[in-house]
Amino acid sequence: MSTSPTGRSSQGDRPALRRCLELDPDTFAAEHWGRTPVLGHPGSFADLLTLDDVDELLSRRGLRTPFLRVAKDGAVLSSAQFTSGGGVGAEVADQVNDGKVARLFDQGSTLVLQGLHRLWPPLVEFASQLGVDLGHPVQVNAYITPPSSQGFSAHYDVHDVFVLQVAGEKRWLIHEPVHRDPLRDQPWDQHAAAVRERAQGEPLIDTVLRPGDALYLPRGYLHSARALGGVSAHITVGIHVLTRYALVEALLKLAGAEEELRTTLPLGIDAASPDELTQHLDATLDALVRTLKAADPAEVSRLVRNRVWSGTKPAPLAPLAQAAAAQSVAEGTRVVLRRGLRHRLTTRGDRALLDLPGDRLDLPAYTAPALAALLTGAPAAVGELPGLDAADQVTLVRRLLREGVLVPE
Repeated sequence: MSTSPTGRSSQGDRPALRRCLELDPDTFAAEHWGRTPVLGHPGSFADLLTLDDVDELLSRRGLRTPFLRVAKDGAVLSSAQFTSGGGVGAEVADQVNDGKVARLFDQGSTLVLQGLHRLWPPLVEFASQLGVDLGHPVQVNAYITPPSSQGFSAHYDVHDVFVLQVAGEKRWLIHEPVHRDPLRDQPWDQHAAAVRERAQGEPLIDTVLRPGDALYLPRGYLHSARALGGVSAHITVGIHVLTRYALVEALLKLAGAEEELRTTLPLGIDAASPDELTQHLDATLDALVRTLKAADPAEVSRLVRNRVWSGTKPAPLAPLAQAAAAQSVAEGTRVVLRRGLRHRLTTRGDRALLDLPGDRLDLPAYTAPALAALLTGAPAAVGELPGLDAADQVTLVRRLLREGVLVPE
């Protein structure tokens, strides 16, 4: 059995990650990733989002909740305060109302545009590449704060973040964690008293971010931010990092296949009695250890991989143009791998297996050389692929266009 690369950037590349840093990505990985905050000035982010873009999103894109949240003085407002019906024939009850939003913003509320990696083209592309660069899924939100206002009090996130300042100035206070490396089900409000106490002490970082500045915060670090003299806007890239606990979850899912671990406990057992549970706990631990030691790393990888791939969106494709391209494939047609598409090519016996997010293509093994050439990311022409005659190349490329693996160059 052999395998191909999985669509990652080379170690020396990582173009989207470089946009978030003022230092070399390898240095960042070795000295800061998951450990300590980083400040820098990597350059303008005006191509990703501007205040004019924010107005465009709020007034002309037909946004609905939850793509917008509104907060003031640490409290999130009810969506009824900034949404309304979509008008005659729309049958939409929760469309963002630009007039209501304008009033709330004028009164000091912070606007949070959520899921921009799904709806704003420059950030769709940026997030897609950044997810590949990092090997971890990312999401993108934007925070727009009126002058001299604060949307949220001190808190920590359960994911790492890059903060990219796009407009105005914002003062950030960063404090050491009260709960290091929190998991997704360990939010800051479980430690609210400790967070409030720590936030009153001397900050680890007290800085003002201006356009082009960037801040990296590992999960768990306390932070709060206040806009200064004018409107402030920043992009927050949330990195939903894989952890060792993710491996534990994958192992436990595999353990569910073990019949001994699915055995029903006795009728009438008193689950509140440690003495009654002890013998069953011992047997369970023995069976669990045996199962975990026998776990197939390939199966663990498959489960973890699916978790990462499902959270990373590849570059958009145009459905109508894609269908037309698939129908018109001929010798000389030029195609290229869809950017940001995660994949893994495996040959097993007489089959070539192409794993994709949520799918697997099962193809004849003799297509593997042509598949490998197409999956490099370099543009290719039908008629020039290795190992197949022209008719088979047309068939293969048409299939991959229909599956969204390739796009017209």
